[in-house]
Amino acid sequence: MANMKQQIKRYKNDNKKRAKNASYKSALKTAIKNVRAEVEAGNKEAAEKALVIASSKLDSYVNKGIHHKNYAIRQKSKLAKLVNSI
Repeated sequence: MANMKQQIKRYKNDNKKRAKNASYKSALKTAIKNVRAEVEAGNKEAAEKALVIASSKLDSYVNKGIHHKNYAIRQKSKLAKLVNSI
């Protein structure tokens, strides 16, 4: 464990950020899973709504610095292809 005041504070803040980023990533995985589930069920309208939600989360997480912009673009493209394949 750190023994300097600044290191202790950095350790606490890093743990908070790590937990928050983990929750963001989990929410994103759930949104992507919802799109895939709707595509498998064959619900085009529901899949499009889920795609909008997932795209919005991807964009916001890129702005927050959680994911790289190329990752977001790649995921949105893959999901759009899935939805359009219905």
